Amino acid sequence: MTELGNRLKEARKAKGLSLADVQEMTKIQKRYLTGIEEGNYEMMPGKFYVRAFIKQYAEAVGLNADELFEEFKSEVPSSHEDEIPQRATKIEEVKSNVPAEPSKFLEHLPKILVTAFVIGALFLAWALIPKKDTDEKQVEETPVVKESTEQNNEDENKAEAPVKEEKKAKEEPKVEEPAKQALTAVGTSGSDSTYELKEAEKFELSISSKGSTWVGVKDGSGKSYFGDMIQKGQTQTFDLTGQTEAKIRVGNAVDTEIKVNGELVTYQIPAASQVTQNIIIQKK
Repeated sequence: MTELGNRLKEARKAKGLSLADVQEMTKIQKRYLTGIEEGNYEMMPGKFYVRAFIKQYAEAVGLNADELFEEFKSEVPSSHEDEIPQRATKIEEVKSNVPAEPSKFLEHLPKILVTAFVIGALFLAWALIPKKDTDEKQVEETPVVKESTEQNNEDENKAEAPVKEEKKAKEEPKVEEPAKQALTAVGTSGSDSTYELKEAEKFELSISSKGSTWVGVKDGSGKSYFGDMIQKGQTQTFDLTGQTEAKIRVGNAVDTEIKVNGELVTYQIPAASQVTQNIIIQKK
């Protein structure tokens, strides 16, 4: 057992709390609380959760988390790991040593220019061929055709006008589209954020994790729908249609994304400053 774990355990016992009591207060599983007391951080889902869980444990038993981190900074791992990307460079070296092949376009350029010149000459010759007979026939026939066409168009327009007016009169009124849902931020209190959901035919939650995170979901009556870890890249969905309220407990707001009927919920409290939050959605 580490000195930090012993300090937390003594504070818990001094308040007369069991591990089960701390689990209910923090929503952290008992096995992780035991690991903190024993200094067994390897069992945690990630280094980020070590600091986050210790902070919640300390607050639950009345200790100052920042002072603990400063006093036992040699025991608490950092929340970020250094990553050293390694990239192979042999392929680039091989590519730089291979001589470039001569452009095939330059080899065929003379043939392309000759072909283009021949096509241009043929087109010019065709354009200069006399078209006297054809032009005369068009001049003779055009007035008659034009006059006949104009007369036909005028008659058709007169016949179609009443029909178009009648169709317009019989057009049915347009059906108005149903109103879209409105998800509005109401306000915050401590680590709680409240939202109102209006004009929604259904009530579906979708919770995704960009990193490992603990999530708990209950309805307004206190019925629990979920309370466990959501691993990186996973998504959990819940249908609360018919309920008037949803309560979501988020252990790591930085890596947790919540959607209501497909609409993203924007955290009212910045996730970086408050990783553990309660999201309350009231359906009106």
